[in-house]
Amino acid sequence: MSDELTRLAMTVLHPGFDGTSAPDWVRRALGEGLGGVVLFARNSVGEPLMRQLRAESPGVVVAIDEEGGTVTRLEVATGSSFPGNRALGVVDDVRLTEQVGRQIGRMLAELDITLDYAPSADVNANPANPVIGVRSFGPSPELVARHTVAYIEGLQGAGVAACAKHFPGHGDTVTDSHLALPTVHASRELLAERDLPPFRAAIEAGVRSIMSGHLLIPALDPSVPATLSRTAMTELLRGELGFDGMLVTDAIEMRAVAAMFSPGEIVVRALGAGVDAICVGLATEDGLRAMRDAIVAAVREGTLPEERLAEAAGRVMALSSWYADRAALREQVRGDVDESVGLRAARAALTTTGAARLDRAPLVVEVNTRFSQAVDPATPTGITAALASLLPETERVQLEPEGELPSFDERPVVLVVHDAARHAWVREAVSRALEARPDAIVVDTGIPAPPEGAAHVATHGLSRVSALAAAERLTR
Repeated sequence: MSDELTRLAMTVLHPGFDGTSAPDWVRRALGEGLGGVVLFARNSVGEPLMRQLRAESPGVVVAIDEEGGTVTRLEVATGSSFPGNRALGVVDDVRLTEQVGRQIGRMLAELDITLDYAPSADVNANPANPVIGVRSFGPSPELVARHTVAYIEGLQGAGVAACAKHFPGHGDTVTDSHLALPTVHASRELLAERDLPPFRAAIEAGVRSIMSGHLLIPALDPSVPATLSRTAMTELLRGELGFDGMLVTDAIEMRAVAAMFSPGEIVVRALGAGVDAICVGLATEDGLRAMRDAIVAAVREGTLPEERLAEAAGRVMALSSWYADRAALREQVRGDVDESVGLRAARAALTTTGAARLDRAPLVVEVNTRFSQAVDPATPTGITAALASLLPETERVQLEPEGELPSFDERPVVLVVHDAARHAWVREAVSRALEARPDAIVVDTGIPAPPEGAAHVATHGLSRVSALAAAERLTR
């Protein structure tokens, strides 16, 4: 195989890897033209790792999911310093959203990270959505559009590329695409009115990247997920909406596409549909080379036009060049530190019902729901820790599905739930607890159900600052 064709194939592959340093196979691949890598909490991202990657390929596109709120890779041990999109949408102050985006950008710029897979531009139209929820700015296309733009302007104003996701919109689904293929049952007209405005606004604001969603949308293409559909990726996104930046897939090992095709076939189909970069959440050397070889074979067989591959690689390199040209901007933003903006946003986002106040250490009952697959499993809710920092003898009990409520004593009771609106068993557990203790305080860190009981606090986000804001409100 020709060196140039192989190099083009490597440029469009963007794998994740295990370990806190770059494995030998990743270093070799970078020397052979690997265009990007994706970092996760498991990599313990820091300057030593970044130096290793840049030493092998100064222009490599280094990407990460750092949305704020529930999805953080850099602050997974403590919870994010930023409350997340839903909280920002509740506050509805675009200047504040821009400031949050800028501070996230500053944090990434200090680490020399090229691309943030954020913001989520999905309109959370379905309250039962299991994977978007508080990752969306809200249920209104106008609200989501204006905050998507503000976030992008803040992030890219710090010299880090933004990535609007998950095109054409993952908001009206009841299936997590990590686990199965979701179907969006919407007409072209409804998509245009509800799901596409935030992406259109992002493109007009100059977003450098867009991520495809692994979604079956029969109104666009009844045969394959949007990631693999030329109708969705080229005709709609490139043609109708006019996007000319780097289009990246969501991770291709997600079951929505992995259950249908082999990795090599997914890669070739996605490139043929108009995608430029292939995100592989966790790759191996053999897997990476098999995908590279599948691309090269498809070009040689005429299945994938070489011009299409060259165009895709060119867009990856254009993003790398955009980042390189903004080194002075990133240096400038280093001094623009606003450590309080996340907590200010979290405080402003709190909504409360009833008069809730703790004057002594409570028993905290965490009604544990399983977070979506997008959330690192180590991410803490943080409420108990935040309360314990203010009321040191705070005690925690975890309640799993089908579990029995603890025996209540004279201590105050705080029930911590997440997305009660989506989980009947959570609502039932809350009702049972309130029967026994009508004075219990309910704190919901996700999409809340209608408030029950004497006192209810909704943080609209899962983060360290959201937890601290709630604890302050309860103890002040």
